Amino acid sequence: MPWYEESFGEDYLLVYRHRNRAGAGREVEAAAEWLDLKKGESVLDLCCGTGRHSIALDDLGLKVTGIDLSSVLLQVARENSRGRRIEYVHGDMRDLPFTEGSFDAVLNLFTSFGYFAEDDENVKVLSEIARVTRHGGRFLVDFLNRKAVESSLVPRSEREQEGTRILEERWIDGDFVRKKITLTDHRGERHYEERVKMYDRDQMLRMMEAAGLTVGQVRGDFDGSLYSGDSPRMIITGRVER
Repeated sequence: MPWYEESFGEDYLLVYRHRNRAGAGREVEAAAEWLDLKKGESVLDLCCGTGRHSIALDDLGLKVTGIDLSSVLLQVARENSRGRRIEYVHGDMRDLPFTEGSFDAVLNLFTSFGYFAEDDENVKVLSEIARVTRHGGRFLVDFLNRKAVESSLVPRSEREQEGTRILEERWIDGDFVRKKITLTDHRGERHYEERVKMYDRDQMLRMMEAAGLTVGQVRGDFDGSLYSGDSPRMIITGRVER
């Protein structure tokens, strides 16, 4: 089973519980400004997880669709979004179940890219973003900065949360950054892996161009700083111009 089908379950909710809606709100406000999103426009939250960013987009008056491969995370998203008009869809980001030009904008946040070992599979994701975005529509991909990861990776961290010991071990494996997560509690010991293929700025821009995405700006964080080698993030925005 691929790591991304196994890791995004009940234990994921515990490991990443510190990711809160306040942080998502700040990120979405920046994204909305950069993409010039207008109230009522249709937006796809690609790899929406528990709906943190979808809810923040809904708060701005946007017509929001969230899609994710994890049924567990989607169920939590639906529970978190009761009373809202957000549509949540189960699907694979390489083969989106939407018609061409369905959305005014597509957002891919929180390093939800690079999950696949082969470049062609990751390019499929970018091609799908281009396909489902209308002509003149906008996109944002929030990805890690390879140089920053390689220079500041913390090999090991450990904490306890709600009676569960969480050990995270990280390492660089060629073009991949990998993480092994071990959870230990009264239920015993469970192990999960996360693996993201790292790309530098030039590689990302080439892949995006090949996929039909026109890059406009590359920022290094959600404060809006321009990208540099030591930026914490690589946030790419642009348009779809068929």
